Amino acid sequence: MLFDYKAVSMEGRTVSGKIDALNVVDLELRLKRMDLDLISGRPIAHQRLFGSRKVPRPELINFCFHLDQLARSGVPILDGLADLRDSIENPRFREVIAGLIEGIEGGQTLSQAMADHPAVFSNVFVSLIRAGEASGELPEVLSGLCESLKWEDELTSHTKKLLMYPAFVGTIVLGATVFLMVYMVPQLKQFVKNMGQALPPQTQLLFFISDLLVDYWWLFLTLPVLAVIAALLTLHSNPLARLRLDGIKLTIPVFGPILKKIILSRFASTFAMLYAAGIPILESIRTTQDIVGNRAVRKALVRVEQSIREGQNVASAFHNAGLFPPLVVRMLRVGENTGGLDKSLRNVSYFYNRDVKESVDKAQTLIEPMLTVFMGILLGWIMLSVIGPVYDVISKIKT
Repeated sequence: MLFDYKAVSMEGRTVSGKIDALNVVDLELRLKRMDLDLISGRPIAHQRLFGSRKVPRPELINFCFHLDQLARSGVPILDGLADLRDSIENPRFREVIAGLIEGIEGGQTLSQAMADHPAVFSNVFVSLIRAGEASGELPEVLSGLCESLKWEDELTSHTKKLLMYPAFVGTIVLGATVFLMVYMVPQLKQFVKNMGQALPPQTQLLFFISDLLVDYWWLFLTLPVLAVIAALLTLHSNPLARLRLDGIKLTIPVFGPILKKIILSRFASTFAMLYAAGIPILESIRTTQDIVGNRAVRKALVRVEQSIREGQNVASAFHNAGLFPPLVVRMLRVGENTGGLDKSLRNVSYFYNRDVKESVDKAQTLIEPMLTVFMGILLGWIMLSVIGPVYDVISKIKT
């Protein structure tokens, strides 16, 4: 149950927020772990139909950075977590850190305590922390996680920027087209027909589409909704359909290759971190299968893992899966032959990170003129279809 609470901190500062608890007693205990004394609390209805229990990525970046600095300074983990808990404003994350402190005080390691919060700390995150604890290089692992999260945040920002412009222009084009078809074209239709002029094919097509939109507007509104619902139900109940859809995503012109590079870039960066932290290759590949976010790529990684398990080397396994381009496979082969696979993996990660940024920049410069040309052609066709017959009549009158 979600509670809206008001509490007071040890310094006497009033704090309010929302937190999950079984009842008021559990709410008071949870706030106690956060060094807060409950003043009042009331249950509120859950409104998470499309919400998420995940902590925002900037909060995780700050968490890794500060914990890294505290660990390098020799501050014990418990003291560092307590300092972080007191400085974090996000109530959800404060609760999670309080849970980490409670778990460590109960005898768990940091990675074990993090594993109890899978909605916040992913399997990759926990595996890297576990490897850092085992090797005594926890600060280095936290620093690598911080850089990786920063890169993911930057990549997300680039991707949103790439999609926002087409969505904005597409909405304007669609709105202008519907307005012309529903309001302007019907008014001009009768005027053009009264001239007695034979209508060209493009004008007849324009009037036909306009009549459909005016007479069956309800059908144009309900069909897309029904199609989306049917597609979601099919994807939810059919694993093969989900696999095929993920494969189709990678083949969409312009966006498909960029999406594939983003997925492989995320995989290469995570794989490089896991292997550099001392995690075996097979376990590293298995761990990364859950973070690629595409079933077609995940299936290829499963084949890679199986091939390596059967005795193939890393480069051959990736080559046979058709996952990486020849240049990357060659880098992996050189790394295996020279005993510097960790360095080769970092080069692969750098290769894809740079390639993704370049591809996104190129796509942005390509999409803008393409959408402008498309909008001009569409609006030009509508205007020409209406003005053309009028111009023909005027031309005949002059002659």
